[in-house]
Amino acid sequence: MQTRFLPELLADPAMAASEAVIRKCVHCGFCTATCPTYVLLGDELDSPRGRIYLMKEMLENEREPTAEVVKHIDRCLSCLSCMTTCPSGVNYMHLVDHARAYIEQRYRRPLIERMFRGLLAAVLPHPGRFRLALALARLATPLRPLLARAPALKPLAAMLALTPAKAARKASAQSSPAPVSKGRVALLRGCAEPVLRPEIREATVRLLNRAGYDVVFAQGEVCCGALVHHMGRAAASLEAARRNVDAWHRLAEQGLDAVVITASGCGTTIKDYGFMLRDDPDYALKAARISAMAVDVSELLARIELPPANGRNLRVAYHSACSLQHGQKVTEAPKRLLAEAGFQVLIPADAHLCCGSAGTYNILQPVIAGQLGERKTASLMRLAPDVIATGNIGCATQIGLRAAAPVIHTVELLDWATGGPVPASISHLVSNGVSHVPHHA
Repeated sequence: MQTRFLPELLADPAMAASEAVIRKCVHCGFCTATCPTYVLLGDELDSPRGRIYLMKEMLENEREPTAEVVKHIDRCLSCLSCMTTCPSGVNYMHLVDHARAYIEQRYRRPLIERMFRGLLAAVLPHPGRFRLALALARLATPLRPLLARAPALKPLAAMLALTPAKAARKASAQSSPAPVSKGRVALLRGCAEPVLRPEIREATVRLLNRAGYDVVFAQGEVCCGALVHHMGRAAASLEAARRNVDAWHRLAEQGLDAVVITASGCGTTIKDYGFMLRDDPDYALKAARISAMAVDVSELLARIELPPANGRNLRVAYHSACSLQHGQKVTEAPKRLLAEAGFQVLIPADAHLCCGSAGTYNILQPVIAGQLGERKTASLMRLAPDVIATGNIGCATQIGLRAAAPVIHTVELLDWATGGPVPASISHLVSNGVSHVPHHA
């Protein structure tokens, strides 16, 4: 795509990076076929190609963002399916992240939007605040039907809809040595995952210990920054990245094989720290090192020796999170791990399309997210699974609200199959001495 950015604009490294991305786009339109919002809405401006045109015009001409442009950028899930499809190597992720930061600096949203977005940024990255917010939300749940009738309050109604009926027990993050150590890894604590599903972290520690890896947690680690990053709050996301780079770099200096991440949405951002901090002379090299060390838990498990496993032929519908398959290009490892562990692995026809979770998307864009969630869940349930597995807490929450089958993390199944405890959500499928789980009719 031809561009006409003025030289003084290209002096800004962020603008220069975006201009390079835009120039790679050749208008082919392959991205429209795999874009969830275009498939759903049929509007060219809700496709990656259409949004690239909008972002080009806004950035190239230094225009103030209009409500129309912001609407279409906000509707983007950042699922990155377009990057998998694109034959020209357009890094849409970096472009849309820059556009969102530009919008955040130059566009004044309506008061109610500013309030909701500010609330999410202030609460979700902080486990203590998030736990308290969930407790308050449970008290307010009866108000959800009333709130859903007011268009301006639909995000609040969506928050309540996503609230678990019962609080999860609080889990502590403690370093755990393996009986016989083959290596040492740092495990991301996370912010939403330990509040919603602490059993994921516990299963990961058990499995890695069983495989011979010491698991440590970094002092000073904070939220990965993905949530505020995708809301355009660049300063906050870079500050989170710097704090985490410092925390993990201290461990790396003492000897560390990998930084392991169980929430793939976090992993995509952490693997991009090197790009995010490329212009920071104090952090560029350290951030690049941490990004290179970052792995999804399935990537690590796929390259190490695991104990013998018995998945009892359980029918597992695997939902590949967008952040894992499109953002990190990790596609085969989770499926192969499950199959080798003795599970029947089932893949939906629309495996490349987003479930609609996408960080805070299912709160800020509840109508579109709801439609995508219903579509994805129906596709998974057509496989008649005993259980649905995924590698991202957002997807598990989004699909779990709608699915008739339990939804758990891939690592929980692998932990159980290799000798760990039965996950509570599938305990009704497993009994002593049973070696085969009957298929659903």
